[in-house]
Amino acid sequence: MITSASNPKLKLIRRLASRRQRQKLGLFVCEGEDLVDAGLAAGLEPVELLVAGESVDAALLAELSSLAHTPRVIAVFRSDWLPRLDPRTAPAAGLALWRVADPGNVGTLIRAAAGLGPASVALSAGCADPLGPKALRASMGAIFTVPLGHLDEAPRPWIALQARGAPPLATIELGERATFLLGAEREGLPPDLVEECDAVASIPLADGAESLNVGAAGAIALYELVRRARD
Repeated sequence: MITSASNPKLKLIRRLASRRQRQKLGLFVCEGEDLVDAGLAAGLEPVELLVAGESVDAALLAELSSLAHTPRVIAVFRSDWLPRLDPRTAPAAGLALWRVADPGNVGTLIRAAAGLGPASVALSAGCADPLGPKALRASMGAIFTVPLGHLDEAPRPWIALQARGAPPLATIELGERATFLLGAEREGLPPDLVEECDAVASIPLADGAESLNVGAAGAIALYELVRRARD
């Protein structure tokens, strides 16, 4: 059992709190039984698996955790074992995120892609790290099943979603495939990126409402595509 805070396995987990180190090492940390079990169920083999009271002292595990409550299990997985977005084999539905900086929103959108998909998620530079602790928790295990890629890998056609000033989404012609582009929480999508899109749409809001959370907007857009495919 690990009883020293200087143990190399614990040092590794502390290093992986940094996005830069996660990218450099190709590793990420999952905390809690539900998230770790989701990774195991997806067929991933942990590089490290620490269980409180069995392989590591519970107090030491608690010191490592970013959670409000102490997890029983922490695992380290390889990021290159996760599903990758391939435009040639991508699902018919997709979300593309432009500078969505809130990790909770990134994780929520990945969860929506799993729940209303199958769908892929493409991220631009400036997005929150989907393998950071907050995004992982918000994804509720969907990180292990949703193909992720870069914005320029997002399959066409692209449908830009704007808060206002565009035709309602329900009136836009959608084929069997669509990738919905969602902008940063405050700035939205830049005009030059909107010009690259095949269509522009908005989600009608109640009088006086300013905007929707980006996670809610992405879920609504995916549902619209699913609804039409089922009708």
